[in-house]
Amino acid sequence: MSTLPVNWLTEGLIDFEYKKYLLLAYLQTAKTEFGQKRLYPVFSDLIVHYRNLQQVKEHKKLVYEQFPQRISRADFEKLELVYEKIVEDDETMQQIEEIIQYASPLFGEVLEEGKELYDFVERHLEISSVGITPIYHNEGYLFLEAYPGKETQVYLFRITVFENTYEKYRGINTQLLQTVRRGLAQTHETLKVQLVKERQELPNPATFAVISKVPVPLENSLLPIAKRTLVKFVAGLAA
Repeated sequence: MSTLPVNWLTEGLIDFEYKKYLLLAYLQTAKTEFGQKRLYPVFSDLIVHYRNLQQVKEHKKLVYEQFPQRISRADFEKLELVYEKIVEDDETMQQIEEIIQYASPLFGEVLEEGKELYDFVERHLEISSVGITPIYHNEGYLFLEAYPGKETQVYLFRITVFENTYEKYRGINTQLLQTVRRGLAQTHETLKVQLVKERQELPNPATFAVISKVPVPLENSLLPIAKRTLVKFVAGLAA
């Protein structure tokens, strides 16, 4: 898959036609991924690139928090020094601004395609509690079924909550435990009972089932969206 470096705007040759070539190749790859209903990781990368462009456009400054976790603080500081020199060069900055003006609407269009795909998958998910949900529901099991629902992916999930001065965030970690072939005798309830017997560290686990009504790739679309859906569902229970 064609990728776009996080600092594509400022690294290498700063030339409008060259950057346009890099950008169009990347966006075509993103559109191809969306056409195959593969949402991640390209969708999150697009968001990062778009936010970076907007930040540079509005403030002519790079912001560390806008960059993905894979760039270290030390690497960012080096990048920031390079960018400061670019800002001081009027001719080079003019090239950068032309690239931003060209790239921003294109990113916006492809991001809209990604959002439409995300919304489509989310609309066709069904989520429900399996059995009685305990008071503590930030840890337990997720039963995930891709269309047409012949198998159930069993995940252990753990939701973490962290806050800053302004907002509360929820993150989720999942671990695939097993894949179960569905049958008439293997209901979600019987599967939960079986897990409780086999894994006594969770004697009364919160358990949720997420079922897709449309065929989408498991790792690249269904699982990431199911995780976000579960986080919202659990947050609603806690409200």
